[in-house]
Amino acid sequence: MIQILFICHGNICRSPMAESVFTMMIEKNGLKEKVRCSSAAAHTDEIGNPPHRGTREKLAREGVPLVPHRARLVTRADGENFDLLLGMDEANVRDTVRIVGEKNAVKVKMLLGFTSHPRAIADPWYTGNFDETYSDIVEGCEALLAAIKAGKV
Repeated sequence: MIQILFICHGNICRSPMAESVFTMMIEKNGLKEKVRCSSAAAHTDEIGNPPHRGTREKLAREGVPLVPHRARLVTRADGENFDLLLGMDEANVRDTVRIVGEKNAVKVKMLLGFTSHPRAIADPWYTGNFDETYSDIVEGCEALLAAIKAGKV
């Protein structure tokens, strides 16, 4: 089983959005028995909180079921237990490597690194643009799914 952890700053906007989008993609592609995903935070700001209202509303508008979720902090054990730890931006990657340790640093990447246009996914907590964040997450998740199907993950 391939286990993927999506990571953003507080685990209330981007990473639970990615978890929900990718969970739906996994199910639609018949990969539920082969791929599992979850999400976590790189910082403690929002631990225990539900997904941001903007994330919940955007997913509902797009017909994507929200995975039941409360923000949690990424742990050193996640570095051992997950095959991929996918940050939404460079700071998430740097913070995740610090938490999981250099031994597992090779597993830490950016979600949009799977696309032909690698870049950070802007944090809608600051931008307020959940539509743009959603588009970037869908692009990243589609590229990740293609990599999994091609046996590159």
